[in-house]
Amino acid sequence: MPVRRLNHAVLYVRDVASSAAFYTEVLGFKVDTEFPGRAAFLSAQETSNDHDLGLFAIGADAPGPQPGRVGLYHLAWEVGTLGELAEIGRALGERGALVGATDHHRSMSFYAKDPDGNEFEVMWRVPREGWAAAGEAPKTGPLDLEAAIARWGTDLATGAAAGSAT
Repeated sequence: MPVRRLNHAVLYVRDVASSAAFYTEVLGFKVDTEFPGRAAFLSAQETSNDHDLGLFAIGADAPGPQPGRVGLYHLAWEVGTLGELAEIGRALGERGALVGATDHHRSMSFYAKDPDGNEFEVMWRVPREGWAAAGEAPKTGPLDLEAAIARWGTDLATGAAAGSAT
């Protein structure tokens, strides 16, 4: 029996309230259930899951993620349009959370860190006709969001937002 998709992610955080505020204010999650000071369960817009992100407090003095060590590198959250990606990129930049931006040629991505240093990606899936030809290796490079918007516009829905099975 193969896995169908990732259903939800759970993160250990220092402070549930500040992490929940970050994910609701920047990425548009909503808090479904909260156990003050201990845990929160959040959902993305238009989800069919009971929750998409769980947050569990482990204390203010807990060490953060350590780059180059075994463990989770990042999670990727998908948006439906380039306009949404641009909006989230601005919000991440305003918070000082943005750590990178990449054009994967199959997706356009911003990379950021939450208040605890957990890295995540916010990505928009490029329409399949924009992918490299069969047998041609996709090239990764810096994200030129203005060029992508000039080509695809701000409102073209792709991926799950366009109704594809993911």
